[in-house]
Amino acid sequence: MGVFKMVFSELTIGDFLEEMVEKDPNHEFMVYPDRDLRFTYQQFDERVNLLAKGLLEIGIGKGDHVGIWAKNVPDWLTLLFATSKIGAVLVTVNTAYKSHELAYVLEQSDMKALAIIDGYQDVDYIEIVYELIPELKTQERGKLKSEKFPFLDSVIYVGPEKHRGMYNTNELLLLGKHGDETEFQKIKASVDCNDVVNMQYTSGTTGFPKGVMLTHRNILNNGYYIGERQKFTEEDRLCICVPLFHCFGIVLAVMATFSHGATMVMVELFDPLMVLAAVQKERCTALYGVPTMFIAEYSHPMFDMFDLTSLRTGIMAGSTPPIEAMKKVVNDMNMTQITSVYGLTEGSPGFTQTSVDDPLEKRVETVGKPLPECEVKIVDPETGDTLGPHETGEICCKGYNVMKGYYKMPEKTREVIDEDGWLHSGDLATVDKEGYYSIVGRIKDMIIRGGENIYPREIEEFLYTMPGVLDVQVVGISDEKYGEIVGACIILEEGAELTEEDVRDYARTKIARFKVPKHVFFVDEFPLTASGKIQKFILREQAEKMLKEKLAKEEESL
Repeated sequence: MGVFKMVFSELTIGDFLEEMVEKDPNHEFMVYPDRDLRFTYQQFDERVNLLAKGLLEIGIGKGDHVGIWAKNVPDWLTLLFATSKIGAVLVTVNTAYKSHELAYVLEQSDMKALAIIDGYQDVDYIEIVYELIPELKTQERGKLKSEKFPFLDSVIYVGPEKHRGMYNTNELLLLGKHGDETEFQKIKASVDCNDVVNMQYTSGTTGFPKGVMLTHRNILNNGYYIGERQKFTEEDRLCICVPLFHCFGIVLAVMATFSHGATMVMVELFDPLMVLAAVQKERCTALYGVPTMFIAEYSHPMFDMFDLTSLRTGIMAGSTPPIEAMKKVVNDMNMTQITSVYGLTEGSPGFTQTSVDDPLEKRVETVGKPLPECEVKIVDPETGDTLGPHETGEICCKGYNVMKGYYKMPEKTREVIDEDGWLHSGDLATVDKEGYYSIVGRIKDMIIRGGENIYPREIEEFLYTMPGVLDVQVVGISDEKYGEIVGACIILEEGAELTEEDVRDYARTKIARFKVPKHVFFVDEFPLTASGKIQKFILREQAEKMLKEKLAKEEESL
């Protein structure tokens, strides 16, 4: 197979997959190294077609919403491509959700079918589903009449086991073998690249989660350009350990890989040892992760036992990469061509990305330049005026990658997409004279101390340089005198011993007094979303609580 070059695509994801199968049917599409499960492009496409026809047989069709609540299991991707071929919409459900959040998404998304696995961590998905939908145990499969969720017809178990009232994937594949090929081809031909293919619920750090509607055109092209910035070819093998339910997995990983005819090396659930073993065993050339994942890998006590010399590129994203972590990944993990991507789910998600050709300093300190076919600008959050180089404002994006909108939330959509089609991110950024963007923080995360604007990222980057600091997050803590003061939450390197005063002394001599953390808290971990993003609003609450406890203890000892 020669080097495949795509241009901006108006194909559906299903049609694009079939083109890739024609080009090189026997090239590896997906590998699970822990169980030696392998699919070529052709084998995968055949399984996709069977599942697509199976879904049609149980009444799932064009425009229907199909939920998936699962870790990165092998048939997660089969469902993604099968729904895309029949014009259904895959609704991705966060693996960390519990019953209350699942009930909200089932109802808000008008979900017609839900595919689940046994569970995740301490959450039993099957128990939750039976609890929310008791009718499952007494009604005929596919003819569910749920009082609470009137749209829901079917529940599908992803795996061979049988559960009362649910189909399983094996049965659907069998139904697909006997399904109507003519009807399948007819429906497939009616799907358009501007149809919604995927709906992802934003983390909901403010208010209820919103269903972001993304089209074939949105995510296929965004993924392609993201792969281009890493110079992907069919020879690349990407280790995917980020969750598929999130844009990082579904677009930056899956769409970037398959649009270049490359191979996906899958890790079902993030574990630093499993990732290191997968990279070594499959000679992966690329690896993705949020900063906390990379830190867990290179600081693992068994890190030196693994051969990572095959690695070349990858992406550190999800939250703005700490400069020191990027340097460690370049120097210790052989990822000399690592890139970083900035974006939001609403932008499919990529706005900007560094390129493998960029100087190391730009790849480490910025999130790169705008991706092809989209415009990016920085505006004053108050006036909306476009700002110049090195001025801090809100980063906005316009182009093919902007979502169709939030499902059934037109007012919320209008709050983030203005009349001229610009998507407002809520993030603060700057751009340099060469056109490289840097993210400063969330507008809501900015600390205002007695009228001084303080950007947590700047202090975090500084504290990363302190010996003994493994990871750090800076938050604003409410204060009667200044309105807000600076609090630093620090995870120490193994064996390191630091006191609050050590940190403050280190900072006092090197950064402005008003930026020096007034309070320092040493913690074992940060609160994370299931996709690995740090939840600053929870961290802020925890810091406020720790401060109250600390002050109470000090009063007692007086």
